[in-house]
Amino acid sequence: MAKEQLIDKTNRVINYLRLSITDRCNLRCTYCMPEEGINFLPHSEILTYEEMLHLVRLSVEAGIRKVRLTGGEPLVRKGFIPFLESLCRIEALKEITLTTNGVLLKELAADIKACGISRINISLDSLKAERFFQITGRDYFDRVWEGIQEAERLEFDPIKINVVVMKGINDEEILDFARLTLEKPYHIRFIEFMPVGANNGWSPKKFISMEEIREQIGTLGVLRPVKSNPLDGPAQRYVLERAKGEIGFIGALSNHFCEKCNRLRITAEGHLRGCLFSDQEIDIKSPLREGKGDAHLFDLISDAMKNKPREPGAGRHGPRKCIRQMSSIGG
Repeated sequence: MAKEQLIDKTNRVINYLRLSITDRCNLRCTYCMPEEGINFLPHSEILTYEEMLHLVRLSVEAGIRKVRLTGGEPLVRKGFIPFLESLCRIEALKEITLTTNGVLLKELAADIKACGISRINISLDSLKAERFFQITGRDYFDRVWEGIQEAERLEFDPIKINVVVMKGINDEEILDFARLTLEKPYHIRFIEFMPVGANNGWSPKKFISMEEIREQIGTLGVLRPVKSNPLDGPAQRYVLERAKGEIGFIGALSNHFCEKCNRLRITAEGHLRGCLFSDQEIDIKSPLREGKGDAHLFDLISDAMKNKPREPGAGRHGPRKCIRQMSSIGG
């Protein structure tokens, strides 16, 4: 087994693994996990922490250097902190981070930092408590904001705030989020609303492109590009003059970044997935539990990386879609 970076058929270096540790969540965001129609995985079908660690070690052998923990909401799974401690002991991983909705962050931030994690992404689609409730179905805005403040107090760096922008719902807050970077060291990342899952409410009327968002923010001042590093995700990074933080744009629909995508996904039930918008998956849990051996598992991971879709949805009319809910894929 080689410990060198793996390059796929289109010359992309695949070095970033998004690992979903649960399909459960303590929010019910309309575009991700609505109140009705979600069938959660039986506990026995979800990868154990030991299985996840095993697969991460093999992924590192295949060239992965960054792991992001996702869900659902990763902080709701019991035993998360001991798992994180074990993950942080895996050699050759250059970066470990996680995406959380922030509801439990205030209570767990110090333990997360003690594990060695300093980078964190927090999903927050509104700065107004009433609108937060409308989007998430839960009255937890104050808890999330306190979690962000605690992360700042503990000197997490960077603190990235992910904002899914939906026209007619929260687009009037674009400038409010952008202004946060003038006073706070936050990295605000604006994400296009994507048609992921059968009932996530996506429609052209709710879609606003990155270009439109960028034009609005341009009224606050000049956006200066920031150079990305090889382990970064797809965000195009900018900074406003005299700002303490950054602004990022993720245009999955209007500005496809397939040719630069460096990510592989493992879903909570143990499926390898090369693309968010492609429903092509490889079951790695079954051979793992059947005792097929590390060589076989390593080959499955390598195959998923080498055969990562080049441009899923090419030739279709309309936006690219996938069937599974975002919460079951891992974001």
